[in-house]
Amino acid sequence: MATLGSGAPRPAVGAMSRSGNIVGKVRQSQITGRALRRGTQIPRALLQERDKQARWHGIPILLQKLYESSHPNSDLSQIHGVVKELSSLLSMEAMTFVTDDRKMAQESTYPNTYTFDLFGGVDLLVEILMTPTLSIQKNKPKMSDDLIKDCLSVLYNCCICTEGVTKSLASRNDFVLFLFTLMTSKKTFLQTATLIEDILGVRKEMIQLEDIPNLSSLVQSFDQQQLANFCRILSVTISEPDLGHDDKHTLLAKNTQQKKNPTPSRAELNQVTLLNIPGFIERLCKLATRKVSEATGASSFLQELEDWYTWLDNALVLDALMQMATEEADHSSTESSDEGTLATSPLRHRLPQSMKIVHEIMYKVEVLYVICVLLMGRQRSQVHKMLAECRLIPGLNNLFDKLIWRRHASSHILHSRNQNCDCSPEISFKIQFLRLLQSFSDHHENKYLLLNNQELNELSAICVKANIPEVEALANTDRSLVCDGKKGLLTRLLAVMKKEPPDSSFRFWQARAVESFLRGTTSYADQMFLLKRGLLEHILYCIIDSGCKSRDVLQSYFDLLGELMKFNIDAFKRFNRYVNTEEKFQIFLNQINSSLVDSNMLVRCIVLSLDRFESQTEDIKVVEVLSKCFLLSYMSHVENRLSFLFRLINIINVQTLTQASSLSASFPQNEFIPCHFVQQENVSCLNTSLVVLMLARRRGKLSFYLNALREKEYVERYPGCLLNNFHHLLQFWQRHYLNKDKDSSCLENSSCISFSYWKETVSVLLSKDRTSQCAIASYIDEVYMDLDRDVLED
Repeated sequence: MATLGSGAPRPAVGAMSRSGNIVGKVRQSQITGRALRRGTQIPRALLQERDKQARWHGIPILLQKLYESSHPNSDLSQIHGVVKELSSLLSMEAMTFVTDDRKMAQESTYPNTYTFDLFGGVDLLVEILMTPTLSIQKNKPKMSDDLIKDCLSVLYNCCICTEGVTKSLASRNDFVLFLFTLMTSKKTFLQTATLIEDILGVRKEMIQLEDIPNLSSLVQSFDQQQLANFCRILSVTISEPDLGHDDKHTLLAKNTQQKKNPTPSRAELNQVTLLNIPGFIERLCKLATRKVSEATGASSFLQELEDWYTWLDNALVLDALMQMATEEADHSSTESSDEGTLATSPLRHRLPQSMKIVHEIMYKVEVLYVICVLLMGRQRSQVHKMLAECRLIPGLNNLFDKLIWRRHASSHILHSRNQNCDCSPEISFKIQFLRLLQSFSDHHENKYLLLNNQELNELSAICVKANIPEVEALANTDRSLVCDGKKGLLTRLLAVMKKEPPDSSFRFWQARAVESFLRGTTSYADQMFLLKRGLLEHILYCIIDSGCKSRDVLQSYFDLLGELMKFNIDAFKRFNRYVNTEEKFQIFLNQINSSLVDSNMLVRCIVLSLDRFESQTEDIKVVEVLSKCFLLSYMSHVENRLSFLFRLINIINVQTLTQASSLSASFPQNEFIPCHFVQQENVSCLNTSLVVLMLARRRGKLSFYLNALREKEYVERYPGCLLNNFHHLLQFWQRHYLNKDKDSSCLENSSCISFSYWKETVSVLLSKDRTSQCAIASYIDEVYMDLDRDVLED
């Protein structure tokens, strides 16, 4: 290469360009104003000279060829060979990333993909893909599906191997929306969906589904397998973004955020967009309840599942194999792709049965998640109605034994809270199924669809025997939409729950699902239905005798026990039969006291039930239970109630209040559902403390409780701290609950105390009149008033 010495004559710019001198290239760009914009504009001679030493494997030269033959009006078929050559150089690195140990893969470098991106390959492929949209010709150039597939595969390989590529693509909204138009072709669907999924996972701003061109017709054109795959994308677009595990999850922060942004979020708008697509929910239900062919034997199924999952933990690998089977079927059969496209494929026959099942399960996870999110959205009533009419619950009931709870490939022990986990598709499917049941039943009359006709008759018989009316929801249940067969879904769930290992994470989600059936207005018939099936004894065994150490599992069982026993004298009688010694009771009490945040709902249940039973002393059964039950006797002592009240107020403050929802454990895309509940709700501790004080107020003893709290402050030598903290908590309570109709109805239904009495009691406690014996301010010395006054200033 010629160089410029200090005394050497300067050749003309044109000569420099012709000779390929890099300095000349730079000089020419300065004169013309056309700067070098990509690495491929570097002279070929220089690239060739540096190629071997830098180990570029000819990638810059190939990109030059690609650039030169990819102008808008060029013959696009000519560039396919170059793209294939580049793809072969990059694909091995991507396969290494997919199949190698993840830790090793993260520490590895991928020189080919790095070089490809460094010399502008990613931007060039984006331009090539979008060429047809940029052409002004009447007869726009048509890209072949094979070329599109290879371009997308190269881009995906770059995304997974080279840091920053995915974010760069995600920042181009025009390209992201364009990608959706490539999903219309069955040949390019898989590669497009996989790339979109990765891109949406890193976008700072959620995509708006209504911006996608012809979204409704696009979705309606999908066959069932494509729709299942598309749900992986939808799960990102309809879920509220995960804010992490910091103070942004506190109720104070959430309320502040809602005030700043009162309009519906993008996720909520996207949910509405989906529901407006004709037949969308119906097709999701068909996917969720679609059966898979039977395995030849249980033992071979389990062995195959273990063997295949050791390397089939990447959805792309599995999808690619299944697509190969589909393509073979397309060549050999004209069968519909909705249900049996793969049925006659020779490759499909060679694939292990476990692989077919895992493939089906992986997509059911995504489909159930989408349904679950829609169930928890603002259009919940509309979604519920559609799911019921599509017979989602009976369909899942029919799958329960054969697919959902077939058998465990291995025992599944619960991870500690906030610990990352990497669950198999089978485990994730079970957890997502349980979360769906929880969302479906929670405070909704359609919960009775989880039973069959015989079980509904049993509920009616319980009501007749107890001489109480049927609840309206039970009487109005459309029996043509309930479960079929000998057992309903709820009964099947109870059966498998009893067989779980003590620390299995499934226990947590199973208990949540059953608890949601009981939540809402307390139903004696619902409680008795479950008591007859030994649920109370099973819960007590888990808490007292099983040796379970998981706080998550224990917390879920405390909550379930509270709903099962609330106001039910028969339940307390059964409790006393099981907890029939002082030793057993002390173990039970120690479990409650070891984490009051976890057990506070049970404490609330006991306090409420005791208050009701003490007003029913004309009933012999009630008197007998009151006299013998360790639990009720313990809570009847005022010093024990005060001890709970003091601790409940002391373990929370406004800055740390949290409220968990049914879907608070949202899982990141490309990973399976975490098997832990991300955060524990503690705002319930505030409501439990309020219940104690409301009941005291009813009996004219509110001033006694407040004075006892004041004395406790002085004994502990921090006067004013406890009562000031409680004062701030109640101020926040007013702001939070007086603007949330749903929350207020939940408080009313679960406590059987009118919400007006809740509001009134809080107002009395917050009164500024220091002469009132029921105002917190009367029990705080003036010198200690308004400690931490700025807590609620925001």
